[in-house]
Amino acid sequence: MAPTPLSGLRAAVTGGTSGLGLALVHLLHEQGAHVAFVARGRERVEQIAREHPGTHGIVGDIASKDDIYPTALQILGELGGLNILINNASDLGPVPLALLGDTECEDLERAIATNVVGPFRLTKALLGALAASAREGRGAVVLNVSSDAAVNAYPTWGAYGASKAALRHLTHVWDAELAAEGVRFVSIDPGDMDTPMHAAAVPDADRASLKLPAAAARELLAAIAKALSDERRGALGPHERVAGAGRGAPATNK
Repeated sequence: MAPTPLSGLRAAVTGGTSGLGLALVHLLHEQGAHVAFVARGRERVEQIAREHPGTHGIVGDIASKDDIYPTALQILGELGGLNILINNASDLGPVPLALLGDTECEDLERAIATNVVGPFRLTKALLGALAASAREGRGAVVLNVSSDAAVNAYPTWGAYGASKAALRHLTHVWDAELAAEGVRFVSIDPGDMDTPMHAAAVPDADRASLKLPAAAARELLAAIAKALSDERRGALGPHERVAGAGRGAPATNK
C-alpha cells in the first residue's frame, strides 16, 4: 500500500464499533495508521478487532469516570504514544427525543457525561502523550465530532444539542490554549448520516437522503491530515466546519 498522510501515526477512536466510529477505524487502519478504539460492549469490541487485524479494541465507557484512566493507559500501552484522538462516542439523551420540559434530569446528565465530560477527561488524560508527539515533530490532533444541533436550536434535541454546544466551545478553548504546544483541536459536524444513532433519533428518515458513514469518515480524516499539515507549516488558528448548519434537521454523529 502506498504511504498516506496518516501512515504510521497512532490514532484512538471512541465509539469505534458502530456508525461513524466504525468507519473511522476501518479507514484509519486502511490508510496505515496504528489504531486503538474504545466502546462499551466487549463482544462487539472483540468482533471488530478480529475483523481489523492489528487494531486494538478497548472495552470502556467514556461516560464513566472510573473507566477513563484505565482506557488512557491501554491506549498508550497498545500504541506507544498518540498523534490523533477522535472523540466520537455520543449519547442522544432521551429516546424517543423529548422536549426539554419533559426531559428527565438523568437523561440530560447522561448526555453531558458522554458528550462533554467524558471527552474532556480522556483528552486531559492523554494530553501529555499528544504534546510529546507534537514536540517530536510527528503532529498531534484532537478531533471532537460535533453536530449542527450545537449551533441551531432544534425542538426535542435539547440534551444532545446543549452537550454538543459545550463540546464545540471546549474545542475552541483547548485549541487557543494549546496552539503554542503544537496540539491542534478540530470541531467538525459530519452531517446527517445513515447510522443506528440517526435511526434512533429520526426513525422515519429517508435513508437514501443520508450520507454514508464511510463518506463522512473520509472527510474527517482529510481534515485531520490538513490540520497536521497546517501545524507543520505553522498555520495556526482554530479549525471548524459545520456541514449541517442551517439545513433544518440536526445531524447526529454516530
